[in-house]
Amino acid sequence: MTTPTTPTTPTTPTTPTTPLTGIRVLDITDGLGESSSRYLADLGAEVIRIELPGGSASRTAEPIRGGVSIPFALRNANKLGIVLDVESESGRGELRALAAGADILIESLRPGWLDERDIGAAELTAHNPELVWMSISPFGRTGPYRDWAVTEPVLYAMSGVLSRSGAPGREPLLPPAGLAEGTVSVHAAWAALLAYYNRLTTGRGDIIDVSAYEVVVHGFDPGFGTQGSAAAGRTEDFPRGRPNASNFYPVFACADGQVRICLLAKRQWRSMFEWLGSPEEFADPKYDTIPARFAAADRLHPLIAELFAGETRDELVAQGAARGIPVGGVLAPSEVLAAEHFQASGALIDAEIAPNLHARVPSGYGSIGGNRIGFRTRAPQLGEHQGAVAARSTPSPVPAADRASGERPLAGLRVLDLGVVVFGAELGRQFADFGADVVKIENANFPDGLRQSKRGSALAASVAWGHRNKRSFGVDLRNPEGLALFRQLAADADLVLANFKPGTLKSMGLSYDELAEINPRIIVHESSAFGSTGPWSKRMGYGPLVRASGGVSALWRYPDDAELLCDGSTVYPDHIAAQAGAVAVLATLIQRAHTGTGNIVEVVQSDTALVHLGSLLTAESLAPGSIVASGNSDPYAAPSGVFACAGDDEWCVVTVRDDEDWARLCVVIGREDLVEDVDCATSAARVLNRDKVDHVLSQWLSNWSPAEAMNQLQAAGIPAGAMVRLPELLTDPQLTARNAYTEIEHSLLPAKLPAATRLVRFGTIADPELRQAPIAGEQTREIAESLLGLSSAEVDHLVRTSVLQPPADDRAHESRRSAEELV
Repeated sequence: MTTPTTPTTPTTPTTPTTPLTGIRVLDITDGLGESSSRYLADLGAEVIRIELPGGSASRTAEPIRGGVSIPFALRNANKLGIVLDVESESGRGELRALAAGADILIESLRPGWLDERDIGAAELTAHNPELVWMSISPFGRTGPYRDWAVTEPVLYAMSGVLSRSGAPGREPLLPPAGLAEGTVSVHAAWAALLAYYNRLTTGRGDIIDVSAYEVVVHGFDPGFGTQGSAAAGRTEDFPRGRPNASNFYPVFACADGQVRICLLAKRQWRSMFEWLGSPEEFADPKYDTIPARFAAADRLHPLIAELFAGETRDELVAQGAARGIPVGGVLAPSEVLAAEHFQASGALIDAEIAPNLHARVPSGYGSIGGNRIGFRTRAPQLGEHQGAVAARSTPSPVPAADRASGERPLAGLRVLDLGVVVFGAELGRQFADFGADVVKIENANFPDGLRQSKRGSALAASVAWGHRNKRSFGVDLRNPEGLALFRQLAADADLVLANFKPGTLKSMGLSYDELAEINPRIIVHESSAFGSTGPWSKRMGYGPLVRASGGVSALWRYPDDAELLCDGSTVYPDHIAAQAGAVAVLATLIQRAHTGTGNIVEVVQSDTALVHLGSLLTAESLAPGSIVASGNSDPYAAPSGVFACAGDDEWCVVTVRDDEDWARLCVVIGREDLVEDVDCATSAARVLNRDKVDHVLSQWLSNWSPAEAMNQLQAAGIPAGAMVRLPELLTDPQLTARNAYTEIEHSLLPAKLPAATRLVRFGTIADPELRQAPIAGEQTREIAESLLGLSSAEVDHLVRTSVLQPPADDRAHESRRSAEELV
């Protein structure tokens, strides 16, 4: 691929699309967390990548193409690069000088390594109290696992993700590479900006402890957290084996590949029923429900398979759209790279990623002000900007605060939350948890799908998790009076959050341009499956279709079975796409503190998946056909994978990263003779002889429980993780030591629910509050009177005409009162 050569030196953008202009970030990461500062650089921050002499280990991370590490190239784009020898006093002095004028410092070295050299958090923040210092480590800076080694597979195993992935009767299956690193980095970017935003009020920085383990447990696809229809009612039952998820969102062969369908709503099923020719066997109204169709999959799916077999993917997608049935093609990485939509939308671009090396790469998470936020310039060569980076005497100036100071950094912000289902719940909750007044807008005629409780429960557990700390305002926005009330709320609000189909807000008269006319400070965030531009922009968007169309599904399968996709039990990327949106919104709030004006923000769910698969997609663009589903075997390391242990369905993940790991492993398993074995002595030899080295490790592991094996291997510095089932997370020694779980309760739930205490540890910002989630419309009267200034009589009238919608018991009380007044 060829494109014009981009500049070798990133410039600091000054356009309104780069909200973090003027903020300086020092990046001392190596592998883990590198993408966090890349996201800040995308948003306009000046990121200075500091490497030790010889360069970062991540410069050799696979996959490598043309002698260039693709992960390093992508995760360090848009940065400046220098080298500091902090083993010397002069190097430490240079770091101190840079830190004295920096705003944010992110490091991911071994916990305590910088402290041992007197350049740790305590010293540098003492000289610059405004500095936000963030440490990203595998398990956090405290706790019994503090010094353990980690890889993405280990995180998947220990976090509970692995136990829910795969087919019943088979070994559990690792998700594709990149999703965990992307998740950790997005949450780290949020934490850094939240602390920086808090500095706008307090004038103080912070010291932040990010545990990759805790982020994946709570932030990737939490077992004890907001769930979509894929997980609700299934992971809560804690099956011993993998959930039978292949029929949740079934995949069917067609003339030129595969398609996936999502039959969720009754209307979607009725359209599918008609498309099938209205078979009498499925005419019973009971099949309007998901459980009934799922139970009849063995009879229903063959009919769909026969219908689809002779059609092409494009024909089926088009017919599905015409009939209102969500259908999406399952694309391999090569097909993702060639998809017209991703090129037209700007999600994939052709760029120089290293000197004279061009590839197709994911651009970034979305846009601000209608302009793409993402890849601008290639990653720096080692020390490329040495001498070009000058120390600043002080951090960037901050404007005078326009809100009250307090421990809740987002106190004083008002958010109108139009979001629905998992993405909507998670995005709004980020702001509610840290002090914003988040008003969930609800319409009883079109209830949020997250409120659909199972088994007759009075409240869905996902509501308790996803809408804590919010208020609920029931209003009919399809009524002109209701729409006018929303616009009145927006006139004094800070944020509007929505994840409808593109164009929905505009059709309602609530586009950013229209709202900005009444409130120039308003920030509007819109998100959808495939974004507001490109040929797929009007497609119905659900997570399973995003995964299918973005390459995730094709890579989340066993290598020996192309028909068995194993991503049916996850709701990725909903949680993390929402978090990426929260980062972009927070960055825009920081910009607004300087400019006084708002903006339109769009983070796209499919683009989030592309960013996280970026290394694989880019490698495929440079070597077509090289990226395929690798299953549980790391194609660049051996032994590696998911290994059976003693017991029933017990597994341990192990990754031998290099020759040093191999030598230590041989000692642990009592096979020192293999250290010099020609078949095993080098990483390349072990990959070629994978069966041999995997067999040796498998034999040893079969004698130990997963926990016993993990502890022995980790004690020797080898990345290993027991496959943990969800209930076991609640008693995990590391999570317990760090108080990672708390309990939330709700008056409509029979028992308390385990929930995340926090995702990261701040030094000065308190953990989120735990106010119970509202029932639909619970604060309608309160908000109408306090924020809209309506009298009680006016509220009563609007309730009687169904413009305002307090809870049903409130409306019943009002009806009785009205009748009594008439008498």
